[in-house]
Amino acid sequence: MTTPDDTDNALALESQLCFAIYSTQLAMNKLYRALLSELDLTYPQYLTLLVLWQRDRQTVSEIGEHLYLDSATLTPLLKRLAAAGLVTRQRSRQDERQVEIALTAKGRALRERAKSVPHAAGCAGQCTPEEAAELRDALHGLRRRLDTQ
Repeated sequence: MTTPDDTDNALALESQLCFAIYSTQLAMNKLYRALLSELDLTYPQYLTLLVLWQRDRQTVSEIGEHLYLDSATLTPLLKRLAAAGLVTRQRSRQDERQVEIALTAKGRALRERAKSVPHAAGCAGQCTPEEAAELRDALHGLRRRLDTQ
């Protein structure tokens, strides 16, 4: 908690946690853009495939829960993945309001090529696996606390 005496330092750009996270996110996006260009994927498409590689055949809303995205953001992304032949989109038989997303053979095969991405990102960050895990866990904890606000 800052006091009135700390105002100048508290308002310095480099003192902002939000800026540290934002500028790191920009650097990570730049790194992943380069890594994912070989797979012809955008970063949001990669995240979506990670969710499906973990558990295939999910509804748009289930994927959105994992990625913290709404269906209006996900739908165009999923349509592009379908157009690339990586997923199928089909109305649920149980509830026609739901759209189920499933990997195609091409989408499943891409998983093998994507296995090098996390290691390459870790190497670029020059973190030990333990440091990366600590940082990841701290950020997940921060997000959970912010979600309760």
